[in-house]
Amino acid sequence: MPERPFRGLGNIAIIPAVMTVMQQLTETLAARPIAAGDAWALGEFLCSAGPEHAAYEERHDGVTIAAVIGGSFTYRTEAGTALLHPGALMLGQAGACFECGHEHSRGDRCVAFHYSSEFFAEIAASRAGSARFRFSHAMLPARKETLALVARLEALAQHPGPAAEEAAIALAEQVLTATSGKAPERMALSARDHRRVSAVLRLMEERCAEPLGLDDLAAAACMSRYHFLRCFRRITGSAPYEYLLGLRLRRAAQRLRASDEAVAAIAYDAGFGDLSTFNARFKAVFGAPPGGYRRSS
Repeated sequence: MPERPFRGLGNIAIIPAVMTVMQQLTETLAARPIAAGDAWALGEFLCSAGPEHAAYEERHDGVTIAAVIGGSFTYRTEAGTALLHPGALMLGQAGACFECGHEHSRGDRCVAFHYSSEFFAEIAASRAGSARFRFSHAMLPARKETLALVARLEALAQHPGPAAEEAAIALAEQVLTATSGKAPERMALSARDHRRVSAVLRLMEERCAEPLGLDDLAAAACMSRYHFLRCFRRITGSAPYEYLLGLRLRRAAQRLRASDEAVAAIAYDAGFGDLSTFNARFKAVFGAPPGGYRRSS
């Protein structure tokens, strides 16, 4: 009997089992966990299966959106059969059975986000108009609309950072918009939404140097993560982590003008973990590196 090449893209249970399963290595698959929350996970998969390995039926435990970075393989699921290729996005519905085969080539590399059914349903209710939305296509092919999404996933595989959950939500939103054909609706905000986001803005101002994640901010607002993210973006025009970076950079700029403290000390006090990241972000916003900004001020 031929050996079963464990694909891994669908057989990943969301936390707590995800980290254990993703670390398993087989002869044909190497799986690397990158980042995870309680309802999502990000992982990289290197598969070396070839024509001699038979395809076996597997099942998606959660919703999967995977970017093919290299190689190709045949993907068969309830939504159809597709040849996954570099730049394409593989779409996996929770509970759906599927097969992956390499009858035409050997090996591939994918970076995949996995979502719990409940978390994805909340996003789908907003972006696709129904919490019961199911993908009608097996993939989104490589084209100009998906290239930026694939490039972002590839970058996250190298540097996930604290905004990985925001990236997971943004990817799901864009894929749902592309596959449902439904234009995003402009959400109506209540007075309570404004009050709660206002309280979080004060919290961020007071504690901007701390590692405040989406979970922390949504809990402070007494909202679900997705509803908080939508409200925050609607009110401020930016995602929470982007807004937090702005606060940190503005604080750092004030200290650069008002003191002769070392740039590294200012960067670390502002909440940046390393000096190179601080320098790059500061220059991107203020048009000059920290030292040059201080001299010109």
